[in-house]
Order: sequence, then structure tokens, then C-alpha cells
Amino acid sequence: MKINGIEIDDTFAEAFGMAGTGVIITADTMKWARVAAVTMSGFGTSVIGAGAEVGIDRELSPSETPDGRPGVRVLLFGFSPDAAANQLKTRVGQCVLTSPGSACYAGVESEKRIGLGKGPRYFGDGFQTAKKLGDRRYWRIPVMDGEFVIEETTGVVTDAVGGGNILMLGNDRAGLLQTAEAAVDAIGNVPDVITPFPGGIVRSGSKVGSKYKGAIASTNDAFCPTLRGRVKSEVGPDTIAVLEIVIDGLTSKSVADAMRAGIKTVLEIGAAKGVTRITAGNYGGKLGQHHYKLRELLP
Repeated sequence: MKINGIEIDDTFAEAFGMAGTGVIITADTMKWARVAAVTMSGFGTSVIGAGAEVGIDRELSPSETPDGRPGVRVLLFGFSPDAAANQLKTRVGQCVLTSPGSACYAGVESEKRIGLGKGPRYFGDGFQTAKKLGDRRYWRIPVMDGEFVIEETTGVVTDAVGGGNILMLGNDRAGLLQTAEAAVDAIGNVPDVITPFPGGIVRSGSKVGSKYKGAIASTNDAFCPTLRGRVKSEVGPDTIAVLEIVIDGLTSKSVADAMRAGIKTVLEIGAAKGVTRITAGNYGGKLGQHHYKLRELLP
């Protein structure tokens, strides 16, 4: 079908189950809370190569944080709770503990918990102290600008979703990128989701498998305009670029809501910027149990 001059494929985005967790990072100013959050999110694009998919969910006002300071909520997704816990330990220890004025608290509430401060506390070299407030335990670690406060555990969701996606095709590369940027901004208003690739956008979409031994993913040749005529191509003669937005969420509903928000934005502004088609990446239903049909997400 076509809406506002843009073709929408009758297909679905195929996503898979993941473990999702999160933290709230606070600091004396929003600038420094965000610096720590951005640093922690670095090299957190694809669980295939980066070990975890990590990104900023949203900024928090002082009234929304445990210590009454500006904060940022970061979400982290891994293949299992243990994998997520290992990534959390490393990223918090290297990127949040080191950041001036920072503190770190649980960002997800669930019955199942994983370690947050259990590892970084050892940096205190025996000078760290514990404090319990209600049923919450915190660690105070001496550092050169005072103390680093970190909660002992955070929640982990075992039925989170990774790999929701939207593919946008266009005949104007600059306009396509502008549209994708606007779609990422719209998705940013949906709670409990992240778009983990650079700026929320990925140009190197992948397929499962490769002709090279040991490689589990390779370029999605069907959507590479330069390979048109050499492979079974999904791009028409007028397509010069394809961009993808990948979405991870703590719930299946949050991923669906994010895809809906992104698609709505593309349909509203995309045609004037050279967007010609919206589709999604799937593997015939063989990779993931979550299927998001585009026709059910139309505004």
C-alpha cells in the first residue's frame, strides 16, 4: 500500500528475546550525567560484536532521581542476565565510577536482580562502606573528588526484546538521513526503548551468515544499491540509499510503540525528502519469536 506517496511493504520486523537491565546515573549537572551515560553507552551497538546493546532511554529531572540531582537513565541489553551483568560491571566501573561527581542507582525494577555495585565496590580497597536504606543497600566508595555512591543491585527483565527495526529506502541520501534522524527523535519520546546504533541509525544492515567461515553475520546484500544486478536485490532502480533503525525495548509493547512512532514520522515528512519505501528486516520467522507487522503499526 501507499500512504502520502510512500510505499509500505506487507512484511514484518523480526525481533528476538533478550535480557534487559538499566541504571540511573546522576551528577552535579545534567552535562556530567550525560557525559557518563554517553561514555557507558559507547561500543554498545550490536550484541553480536559489542557484547551488549546500550543506549540512553531518557534524561531525568532532579525530582525523578534517588538523590535529587539531574540524571540519565541508561538501558543495557544482553543475551542473558549473566551476560548483561558482566557488561554492566565493566561499563559502570570504567565509565561511571571514573566520571566526576557521578552516582549510580538501579534503573529497572523487577523481582529478579543482578549485581550493580557488587563489583565496583572493590575499587574502594577496603575503605568502602555499606549503608542500607529500607530494603536497599548502597556502597560509598572513596574517590578523589569525594565519594562514589552506587546501589548494590538493579533489576533485570528476562523477556525484553531486541532487534525491532524499520528500513527506509530513498532516492535522496541527504533527505533520507534527515528523515531517519527525525524518526529517531520521535522514538526517543517512547519510554523503555533505545536505538543503540550511532545516532540511532545503522547503514550496515546485516543478514545471518556469511561465505566466510566463522562470520555469523554479513552485509545485507539485498539492500545494497551498489549490488543491484549482481544479487537478488530488494532495491529498485531509483533507490540510492537504505537506512535502518534498530530498536530494543524492555517490553514487546514498547518496541511496537517505538516502531509506530518512527513510521508515523517517516510517513509525515519522508516523501518530500526523497523517501520512497518503508520495509523491515526478517528472516522468515526463523530467528526471533517477536514479529511486528508493519500494517498493524500504521498510524
